[in-house]
Amino acid sequence: MATNIKEVFFNPFSKNNPVIVQVLGICSVLAVTAKLEPALVMGISVTAVLAFANVIISLIRNTIPTNIRIIVQLVVVATLVIIVDQVLKAYNYQVSKQLSVFIGLIITNCILMGRLEAFALGNKPWPAFLDGIGNGIGYAIILVIVGFFRELLGSGTVFGFQVIPQALYDLGYMNNGLMILPPMALITVACIIWVHRSRNKDLQEK
Repeated sequence: MATNIKEVFFNPFSKNNPVIVQVLGICSVLAVTAKLEPALVMGISVTAVLAFANVIISLIRNTIPTNIRIIVQLVVVATLVIIVDQVLKAYNYQVSKQLSVFIGLIITNCILMGRLEAFALGNKPWPAFLDGIGNGIGYAIILVIVGFFRELLGSGTVFGFQVIPQALYDLGYMNNGLMILPPMALITVACIIWVHRSRNKDLQEK
């Protein structure tokens, strides 16, 4: 059982990552990764919502009628998303404005609905919690990687702080404006998938 619990938590980090292996949650990866800070906040938000939604659905799984289970899941997720949205507005209003509607769209994030359906409905609360945390962190890792390279190469900053020395700009260096456009997020994710699959032969299609 310990091995299974370990796999539940750690597999989403790499071997079964929701973004680069299952190819879920791509829309938000494209939308919120032009800067590292909103990417990190979105990753933390999805992790919190997914973990607690998994626990709640797991606790009430035996009382949910099959024909309305999707509605119940949406109500649980929507409630948690509203709480996250209000917390962000109270403690980090600027990032909340940057994320705009994308916090609300966590409700329709296919990673959440996929884990609730595939795991929380059939497992006890503790494994469900670990599954939610693991998949949330796996999602956040990709957001942070993409956000780091897009902000660094597109704006010359990391977390808003200038990283590329002014001397390089004086010598003619220019930020790559393409990196802050959504298509470059997709290309960056594609590069991550390529590197990941080149290192994990079992994921390569025959």
